[in-house]
Parts: sequence; C-alpha cells; structure tokens
Amino acid sequence: MDRSNTNYRLGDLLVMRGIITKEQLQAALAMQQKAHRQLGECLVSLGAVTEDDIVNVLEVQLGISRIDLRGIRIDPNVIGLVSGSVLRRHTVLPITFAEGHSNVLILAMANPMDMVAQDDISIITNCSIEPRIATVGEINTVLDRYFGTDEAMSAAEQYSKERESQLQQLAAATASEESELDNAPIVQLVRSIIEQAVRQRASDIHFDALEKQLRVRYRVDGVLSEKMMYDISLLPAIVTRVKILGGMDISEKRKPQDGRITTTVDRNEYDIRVSVLPTSYGEKIVMRLASTVALTRTKAELGMQDWELERFDHILSNPNGIILVTGPTGSGKSTTLYTALSEFNRESVNIITVEDPVEANIPGINQVQVNPKADLSFAAALRAILRQDPDIIMIGEIRDYETASIAVQASITGHLVVSTLHTNSSASTITRLLDMGVESYLLADSVVGVIAQRLVRKLCKSCRKPRKASAAEKQLLGVSEAEDITVYTPCGCPLCGETGFYGRIGVYEIMEMTPELKKIITARGSAEQIKEKALKQGMRTLRMSAAKYVLDGVTTIDEMLKVSFEG
Repeated sequence: MDRSNTNYRLGDLLVMRGIITKEQLQAALAMQQKAHRQLGECLVSLGAVTEDDIVNVLEVQLGISRIDLRGIRIDPNVIGLVSGSVLRRHTVLPITFAEGHSNVLILAMANPMDMVAQDDISIITNCSIEPRIATVGEINTVLDRYFGTDEAMSAAEQYSKERESQLQQLAAATASEESELDNAPIVQLVRSIIEQAVRQRASDIHFDALEKQLRVRYRVDGVLSEKMMYDISLLPAIVTRVKILGGMDISEKRKPQDGRITTTVDRNEYDIRVSVLPTSYGEKIVMRLASTVALTRTKAELGMQDWELERFDHILSNPNGIILVTGPTGSGKSTTLYTALSEFNRESVNIITVEDPVEANIPGINQVQVNPKADLSFAAALRAILRQDPDIIMIGEIRDYETASIAVQASITGHLVVSTLHTNSSASTITRLLDMGVESYLLADSVVGVIAQRLVRKLCKSCRKPRKASAAEKQLLGVSEAEDITVYTPCGCPLCGETGFYGRIGVYEIMEMTPELKKIITARGSAEQIKEKALKQGMRTLRMSAAKYVLDGVTTIDEMLKVSFEG
C-alpha cells in the first residue's frame, strides 16, 4: 500500500468529510487515552459514527476496497499463519495470497491505516501486506468461527489445570468453591460463549448438566444445536459465575432462580434473562438473549405483507379498546407489542407497561416489573397504573380473570390496552377470555383487534433449490392442481452455517372487530363461528399467510405446516 495516502489519520478524515465535529474527535481522543482502545471504537461508543461510516470514509479516501466476509471460507494454511490472539489484538484477518504472488497477503482490517498491525503481521508471515477494509463485527464473527471454540477450550483447560493445582495445595485445608469465583479463565469462558452466541444470531444459550459432561447448545432461528462439550467439573464454576452476573444467590443450589444480565457485544447492548434450574446432575442454565435494538423495530421490519400492514395500522388507530397479540412462547409477540408502543411513544402520550419480566428498556415509556414477593401481581400493578393518568397500557400477559377484567374496564373507560395471550388462533382468543369469566357483552365492546402470529424460518437465497410442487402440496397451498407451481427446498452453504435457512419472518392472522363479529361474541358464539365470519370479512389465516411465503420462495412447505394447524 502506498503510505502517502495515510498522511491523514482516521479522526482527521472523518472531520474533513463532515461526519464528526472537532469536539467529538477531541472527546474520542481523550477516551482513547484513558481506555487504551482504538479511536474508531471510541467514536462508535460515543455515538458519533457507525462502523459503516468509518468503513465508507476509509474506502473512498484511501482507495482501499471493502471486502464482504459473510460466509467466507479461508484456506487453513492462510488462517494458520498467525495466532488467533494476535489477530484479535489488531482486529485483522488474513484472507488469501494475492493472485500470482505467494508472498503478498491480503489482510482484512478494521483500520487499514494501522501500520503497527501491518508491520506485525508482515514480520510474522514474512509477506508483504495488501489491506482490505471490513467492520470490527464482521472480522470478529469470522475469528469466532476459526478460533472461538479453541479459545473457549483453552480457557476451560486453563481453569481445570489451575483448579487441580489449587486442590493439591488445599488438600489439608477445606476451601469453598466460591474462593475460585474470580478465576479469570472462567470469566473469559462465559464471556466467550455469550459473544459467540450473539455473533451466530442465537436467541437462547443452554448449559446442560449431563452425567459426565457439560453440553452447550445455541438456539438459532428457533432450532437448538450443540456447539461445545466440556468436562462436568467446569459446571459449578460456570453456574457461580452466571449467578454473580445475574445478581442471584450463589449459595442456593436447590431452588430455581431467575436473573438478568446486561452486556455489550460488538458495541450493541444485549439484555440477557437467565434461568437456573436444579437437575439430577447439577444446575441447568438457560440464557435468553434480546437485543434492545431488535425489539424496537419499525412496522415495515415486522415482515407484514401490504394488506396486513393496512389492517395493523387501522387497529392501532383506535383511541381506546383492547388489542391482543397471541401465539406460543418465542413467536415474536413482544417484538410486535414493542413496535406498536414505539409508534405511540411521544411526549404527549403517557405509556405504562406491566411486564414479567421487562424485556427491553425503552426511553420514554414507564415500565413496571411484576414482583410476587412484594405482592405486585399484574392485577395489583394494573390497579395502581389506572391512577397514573395513562393513555396507553401494555400488559405483558393476561393470565387470569382478575387481570382480564381490569383490562376490559380500563379499555371501556377510554384507555388503549395492548396485551398478549397464549392461544392458537385469533378466534380462540375470544373464547379463552369468555372461558376466563369475562362477560360476553363487555368483551364485544372492548376488543378492537386480535393478531395471532408465528415465526417461520427463511430459506437461504444462496443455496435454496427449486422443484415442482406435487399434487398433495398444491392442495396444502390452496392452489389449483392444474397450475404449474415451483417450491424451494433447503440445501446448506457457508452463508447459512450449512442449515439451509437464514433468519425468520413473521406470519400473521389479523382479525379486526366488526359489528357482525360483536354480535356473535355477545351471543357467546363458538371459535368456529367467529372464524367463519372473520374469513367472510377478509381475514387471512396463518395457513394462508404462510402459503404466500412458500409460493414466493421465502420458506418451505414443512415450515408452513409447523405454524398452521388448520386445513
């Protein structure tokens, strides 16, 4: 690389292009001196720029091209040239040798003007360096793939060795397990497992206590898969570390416990709900990861199709009434509710939520955490909230008659109430509330819309394979047998981690309340009667919405069948 291009430092380049001010640069430089971090990291932490801003400026100013690292496969001989710890320290990644030059190494760099990094890699590999630009997050994700498990294993081995030597030293004396709490390798191991889970888009991490081993599994796109196996001797230290992070009682090993951790990975904040459960071979831990950013999306990002978005908007425009979102655990209900609340979140609206637990902290919204120990149930919190002059109330879940009854009263007295329920369809939500004991005429008067939803996995566009649909499949999709229909099947490639799927999308069944439906509800009609009338008035079932995604090549027939029970 021609070093004359690098006369300007990163901060100067960003100021020259008007992306940051001189004051922001000074603040970042001061932070850099204190924290001993790279300038780019400091600027992103301060919210002055995004990683993409930095990459775009460097690409234009230096004439160094950006490299797409998603799904990249690197020759073992190339990635093995430099140890993972050195690559992490400089945030660089060796990609390949330049064509026709076995002594010129193409190096992906978060900061291509970092001459120390270039010189270090050049000395270690004995090659000239040709830089390319990539973001910190992209480089770390690839480093996780090649070195993550090794790093976690070495931390585990280091802990085992230290523990063995400590046990030998303390053979004569008795020492509690808690004395090993701050063992750096365990701290590092737990951090590494969480970071890898985030970079692999996991929604949950499972630590399973087996007879002789500790199994770590990640749930990605709704499917659990095993990632690591450790010796069972690591379990007590990992459990203790997680309990400390989650603010739980480390001495209590016989009762289930819940906790909460807030952590930052690749400059994004994550909220982690932790559950610890005693099992026959030790305590099992499940961590649920939620990105604060992911929960507050725009309506367009929910994956609703045009006609669904239109109905959703119409339901949200009601000044009062109850809007219910229904579906099983992990079907994206919270995301839909938070999205609806974000629509209303402005200075002139008083929004109060009652949740168990609070899933993401949203500025401007008053969020109340249910606390059974302090007798703060959903019903008790709701009664208090009604004296707080609310405009919109969100109830995490309607679980009993008392909560349902207060929600109905609140909606009739001029509040907009949004809540969730665990039912299979929009129509059965109404009958569930009737079964709870809510009066049919009050229900008909208060409910303005019900949204049933599920999540289906999206096919990876890079490797999906087309084929002709069979007669039975056409019947399932509700299309004529004479039609020529193409459907897609998953295959698997490096981009999707060999699963054939990448990401998930929402499938919705939106039932808007109409005068005809209100009559059926008042007369305590069955779920079947409610569904029949709603279909005549233009409602599309989960099966219809999922079938549209199959016909569009977004998902598979198997995924459609998983989320829709009706024929």
